[in-house]
Amino acid sequence: MRRTCFGAVSATLLLLASGCGSGGEQQETADPQEVSGEITFWDTSDATNEAPVFEELVEEFNDTYPQVTVNYENVPFDDAQDNFKTAAQSGEGAPDVMRVDVAWVPEMASLGYLAPLDGTRALQESEDFLETPLSSTRHKGQTYAVPQVTDSLGLLYNKDLLEEAGVDSPPETMEELREAGLTVAEETDADGFYVNASDGFYLLPHYYAHGGDLLDTREKRITVNSDTGVAAVEEVLDLIDSGAAAEPALTDTYATMQTAFKEGEVAMIFNGPWAMEDIRAGSAFSEDLDNMGVAPVPAGPEGQGGPTGGHDYAVYAGSEQLDASYLFTRFMASEESQARIAAELGLLPTRSSVYERDSVAGNHTVSAFTPVVEDAQPGVWIPQSGTLFEPFETEIPAAVSGETTPEQALDAIADRYSSSLPEEWE
Repeated sequence: MRRTCFGAVSATLLLLASGCGSGGEQQETADPQEVSGEITFWDTSDATNEAPVFEELVEEFNDTYPQVTVNYENVPFDDAQDNFKTAAQSGEGAPDVMRVDVAWVPEMASLGYLAPLDGTRALQESEDFLETPLSSTRHKGQTYAVPQVTDSLGLLYNKDLLEEAGVDSPPETMEELREAGLTVAEETDADGFYVNASDGFYLLPHYYAHGGDLLDTREKRITVNSDTGVAAVEEVLDLIDSGAAAEPALTDTYATMQTAFKEGEVAMIFNGPWAMEDIRAGSAFSEDLDNMGVAPVPAGPEGQGGPTGGHDYAVYAGSEQLDASYLFTRFMASEESQARIAAELGLLPTRSSVYERDSVAGNHTVSAFTPVVEDAQPGVWIPQSGTLFEPFETEIPAAVSGETTPEQALDAIADRYSSSLPEEWE
């Protein structure tokens, strides 16, 4: 791990301007083979299934650039953000490069903890990146991260159950989702749809379907409780009340939804590529992987798409080895590295060129979710974006149970937004 030049976060903004240590665009070594140094990489991927591939890539980098040593550490995802912020604030113990959630970037950049990457070798061939995941790396006109993998929510469906119910194809509209859900419930022993109603991330397809979003970042307006937001929540409640969707558990909702789908107790859910391995182990799919279909989330009267998720690579502004950090980031985000990650792990690339490779196109998860990613909507990329979903966990279950109305639940969420956003937000 690298120490900061000044050892205090109050000097971080000066660091960004002056290019502490060996970094800064003007100080980059022209020949990558001449770059030297020792850096630490925090990998926040799944330690069992994903981390071995990333660790192998680190070893390959160390072999390719022998004058640079990358110390690899797998850090639990749930702890990584707070641990990084604590280390950056103290000026001791922060990694030089970290795999960050897309929602972390605006906050960390606003705090001065991330190095701007425009003009550095970390961000070369930026035109190859898909625009939606690339949007997660920007803050106030500068780029503070490089897209690693992207994802979104798609409609996952059990082909056998739809066929048994006489539903010929996955629903393409929210109205068709309701109709298909009712038909499955009437014609089979399964429920039609399961909605993760207590998680705001999983409600966003309904917001987008009605042309809404949680915030209007251009106008700095809170829109979570607008007419479009109310219409989105009313749509969800109607799916449940009509019987098109199962009555959802109000605690451990995700786990209950996941189990019901993979065991064949429900025909359709919204979920992402991160869930595929677990689902394939369920009794409904373990002996016939082709029984699971993936389609874009259904469209509404005003729009369509799932939210953008995924991860980026970010460089610590206080690193004393910025040249080495930029070079390592470039390597990990390269076309070759992304192709290997996609082919071996089924994680969706952020470079358009990678999708053209046979080894990537042949991966079941990548090929299934490619249309989903194409429809994905950009996130709300502000420093507070990582906290926007928390109020849904307490307010929306009350609306589902009938204790409050959709308007009351969303007004309560808007009030919590007002207390956490800057004064200029309306």
